[in-house]
Amino acid sequence: MLEVIDFSKKYRNNENYSAHHISFNVSVGEVVGLVGSNGAGKSTIIKSIIGVLPFSEGEIKVGGFDIVKQSEQAKRLIGYVPDDHSVYEKLTGREYINYIGSLYGATKEQKKFITDDLAKRFDIAYALDSQIAGYSHGMRQKICILGALTHNPRLWILDEPMVGLDHQTMAFLCNYIKSYADDNHCVLFSSHNLEVVKNTCDKVVFIKGGELADIVDLKNTENFDLNGYYSELNGGEHDA
Repeated sequence: MLEVIDFSKKYRNNENYSAHHISFNVSVGEVVGLVGSNGAGKSTIIKSIIGVLPFSEGEIKVGGFDIVKQSEQAKRLIGYVPDDHSVYEKLTGREYINYIGSLYGATKEQKKFITDDLAKRFDIAYALDSQIAGYSHGMRQKICILGALTHNPRLWILDEPMVGLDHQTMAFLCNYIKSYADDNHCVLFSSHNLEVVKNTCDKVVFIKGGELADIVDLKNTENFDLNGYYSELNGGEHDA
């Protein structure tokens, strides 16, 4: 579903690459974690995948569509939860969900599922008719998650999705991510929470200094010490 092929990104007026020769894929049914220290290049990779950032070299394909040459077709397959919880604050939660859904051509049934069913499960249904400007940090994160799911995207991408969520919601989100992937979708998310990554992901892509350090298949690796391996890759440092 997602193919990142020899991807490199260099920002203007910067001699060094922010991401260099990165290759990995996410298949249907998979949950893949993107892991690395602060500044490793995770957000650069994600924002290039969703088509926000132009990149220097390589290819990115979503569902077989090139994110550069066939951007509209590729982007329609993606649901994205940003790390900064960017939302339209003057809208109510319900208006925001309906607006995002309309942008992606979501059906009435799809939007109704989000507002009538999933909002209850994420414990934010009570606030859907309140203006987002009055939402707490965690509530904004929840409404971003719901907005990203309005069109039932084939590829769900989340950048640090657990930040600001209470423990109960975090546990529910982890379970929902796994069930969503199992339902003929796939998920890519970045996180510093290695316990969440270990318990949720099928595969982990390790990024260090803008380069691919390793890819570990957790499904076929018993008793893998994710914390210890991450610390080893980063010279004994662990910022998670």
